[in-house]
Amino acid sequence: MTDLLMTPHFAITLTLVVYLAGLWLYRLSNGSSLFQPVVVGIVGVIAVLTVLDMDYETYFGNAAIIHFLLGTATVALALPLYRNLSLIRANLGALLITLAISGIVAAGLAVGILWLTGADGELLRSMATKSITTPFAISVSEQIGGYPALAATFVIVTGILVAAFGSPILNLMGVTHPAARGCAMGMIGHGVGTARAFEMGARTGAFAALSMSLMGLYTALGLGVLLS
Repeated sequence: MTDLLMTPHFAITLTLVVYLAGLWLYRLSNGSSLFQPVVVGIVGVIAVLTVLDMDYETYFGNAAIIHFLLGTATVALALPLYRNLSLIRANLGALLITLAISGIVAAGLAVGILWLTGADGELLRSMATKSITTPFAISVSEQIGGYPALAATFVIVTGILVAAFGSPILNLMGVTHPAARGCAMGMIGHGVGTARAFEMGARTGAFAALSMSLMGLYTALGLGVLLS
């Protein structure tokens, strides 16, 4: 049994089972933010690893193929972009202006708050990647001298908060256009926010996917030039 627990078969199965359980609970609760599949998945994996007294590095190494597939999943988002290409072209100018501003604000505001609390340089660099998708954040954090694991944590927490509160806040502010809603969810909430945006509509999801990709490139290049 011990040998089985140390294999990729166990790590991959555990990841899929807790995610599917989270998805089932999410649907059962009619989309309650408390039961987002990512949140339930994280809690489930932590609980199992704690009970089995298994270190995270072993689990992560055995489940590395899932981490690798994050990149392929991101590329697959090209399909909804293609289906909504005409709408994207019509709003491309506004999208690029929003990207230029939000990239600075998202990273600058978070880093600025931490700086005021006296955080060290490595922590500030890790926080700077909070609004780009996980593969980008880990790579960029390594390049600029941050903590990759901590950067990934910031990314996940940011995505969960955007998925939970993004739609209610946009509704409260009267934002109804799919381009605006999608940009807000994708630029700030990256993968988790984009998944929630697709629940809001295909067009909203398409803009979220595009915004997430552009935000990742913009922030990665910008931070790489400024801090490397």
